[in-house]
Amino acid sequence: MFPARYARPVMSQTEILISPVSDASGRPRLGEILVSLGKLSPRDLDRALSAQQEMGGLLGQVLSRLGLVSEVDVVQALARQLDVPWVTADQLPAVVPEVPGLLPEFLRAHAICPLRVDDTGLAVAMAHPQDAFVLKALRLSAGMPVRPCIALESDIEKALTTPAEAVEEEGDDWGGEGDGSDFVEHLKDLASEAPVIRMVSAIIGRVTDLRASDIHLEPFDDGLHVRYRVDGVISTAEVIPPRHSAAVNSRVKLMAHLDIAERRLPQDGRIKTRVKGRELDLRVSTVPTVHGESVVMRVLDRSSVRFSLEDMGFAPDTLERFNALLARPHGILLVTGPTGSGKTTTLYAALSKIDADAHKIITVEEPVEYQLEGINQIQVHAQIGLSFARALRSILRQDPDIIMIGEMRDTETAQIAVQSALTGHLVLSTLHTNTAAGAVVRLTDMGVERYLITSSVNGVLSQRLVRRLCAQCREPYQPEPGLLQTSGLARFMAPGAPLYRAVGCDHCRGSGYSGRTGVHELLTLDDALRRAILEGADASRLHQLAQAGGMLSLYEDGLRKVAAGETSLDEVLRVTEDQSDA
Repeated sequence: MFPARYARPVMSQTEILISPVSDASGRPRLGEILVSLGKLSPRDLDRALSAQQEMGGLLGQVLSRLGLVSEVDVVQALARQLDVPWVTADQLPAVVPEVPGLLPEFLRAHAICPLRVDDTGLAVAMAHPQDAFVLKALRLSAGMPVRPCIALESDIEKALTTPAEAVEEEGDDWGGEGDGSDFVEHLKDLASEAPVIRMVSAIIGRVTDLRASDIHLEPFDDGLHVRYRVDGVISTAEVIPPRHSAAVNSRVKLMAHLDIAERRLPQDGRIKTRVKGRELDLRVSTVPTVHGESVVMRVLDRSSVRFSLEDMGFAPDTLERFNALLARPHGILLVTGPTGSGKTTTLYAALSKIDADAHKIITVEEPVEYQLEGINQIQVHAQIGLSFARALRSILRQDPDIIMIGEMRDTETAQIAVQSALTGHLVLSTLHTNTAAGAVVRLTDMGVERYLITSSVNGVLSQRLVRRLCAQCREPYQPEPGLLQTSGLARFMAPGAPLYRAVGCDHCRGSGYSGRTGVHELLTLDDALRRAILEGADASRLHQLAQAGGMLSLYEDGLRKVAAGETSLDEVLRVTEDQSDA
C-alpha cells in the first residue's frame, strides 16, 4: 500500500503542483533534480526530508515553505521530471482561446489554460500536468488529443481572469466622474494602472483571434459594451461595469495621443501597436454620448491587406475591363459604395498595379491608411486648412501623372478633379453612392456640368463585400426550381447543380462564414450613356442603359458567386438590398 498522501485521488492545487513522481515511473526524484540543477544542496534536501516526516505534506511544498527553493524552481524541476515544456507568464495568451466543451469553471478549478488548437490537438498549460484524471477529462471534453505544458498556478489564474474581472479586482474606488484638473489627473493615473492596461491590451489583442475589422466601446446605463465587427457583422463580446468606462476610454485616448480632458467634442487619432507578431494600425474615433464617450477603433492590419486586384473577388471579365480603364492616360475612374465596402483598398490595389517608377503618383487622403512604396501620399489636415481642394491645387504644380483623391466630398474638389482629368491626368477617387450610375447623378448634384462629366469620366466601379461560406462546414442542397427562376440564378447555374448554405462550426465560430470577397458592377461610359447624361437621364435610366450594354449589376455578380459556391443567396440579398439611388 502507498502512504496516504500518495493514495488520495483528489489533492489541492498547490499539492499537485509540487508533488514528486513515484519511483515506479523510473524518473529521478524531484529532490534529486533540484540538487542536480544547483537549486538545492544535499544537506538542505536531507533537512527537508526530515521536516517532511514531521510536518507531512509533499516535498516540493515543504521546500517552498522552508524557503529553500522558489515555486519557479519547483516548476522547472517538474518540467524536467515530466518531460513537458515550461510556459512562463509572458508566453500565456493575452486572450485565452475558446475550446468547445471546456467550461471556464472547469479550467479555473483545475488551473488549466488553453494555449492553442491545431492539427495535432489541444495544447494546454497546467499547474499539475501529472494528474491523469484531469488529462483524461480534458481529452473527453475537448474531443481531441491533449499536449500538456506546465506553468505556475498563479500565472494561469491571471491568464484566465477576464479584462472586466481584472479591473474589478482593483476595488470600487475608481469612482464617479468629477470636474476640473483633479479628475483629469485621476483619469491619467487610472489609465496607467496595470489592470486597465491589461484590459485594453486584451480587448485589442482579441481582434487577431476574431479576425475583426472594428472594435466598438459603447457606453450605456449598464456599462461599457465591447463589440467587434467580424466579416461586416457586429456583435457584443462583453460588458464592462459603468464605473470603469472612463478609465478604459482614457487609456485608449492616451494610446492614440488624444486629449483626455476633452470629452465634449469628437476626436480622431491613431494607435500603432504589435499584437501576436502582427503590426496593427488602429484608427481611433471618439464622440460624446449621453452616457459618456463612444470609442471606435478601426483595425488596419498591414499583414492581412491584399493589394492585388486578382485576389479581391473580381470576375475575369470585370477585371479585364477595369484594367483597361486603369491603362488609359487620362480621365476619372470612380469607386463607389457605402462605408466599409473596401473602396480605398481597391484604389490601393489599382495604384500598386501601376508602375510607380514610370509614373509620378500623388494621393490626397484623410487619413493615409496604408503607406505605399514609391507613391507620394498627402495627409489632409482640416485643422490647419489643408483640405482636399487646397491640396489638389498644390499638387497639380508637382506635375503628377496619376492622382488619387481619397473622397470627393464637395463641389470644389469635384471640379478640380474634372479639370485635372481634362488636362491629361488620370484621377482615381471614391464617392458614397449605392450604384455605379448614381455616381453620375451625384456629380451633377455637386455642380459639375454634364458635358464635363461625359468628357472626363471613364468609368465607375460600385462594390460591396459579401461573406464567404466557411469551406469547412458549408452544406450543399438542391434548390427548388421556382427559386432558381425568381432569384435569377437559373441564368448562371447548370441544371441540377447544387447551391451551398451556411451551417456553422468551430473554425468559423458558428457563423457559417469565414472571410469576405467583393461583388462588383462596372459602368463604362459609351456613346449611349454619354447621350443620356447630356439629356439629363436619372440614375435608373443610366443603370438600364449600362445593363443593356453588358454590365452586370451587383446582385447579378453576387449570383455568380452563389452559383460558384463562394457565398449564399441570403448573404447576397442582405448586402445588395440597397441598390437604389432614387
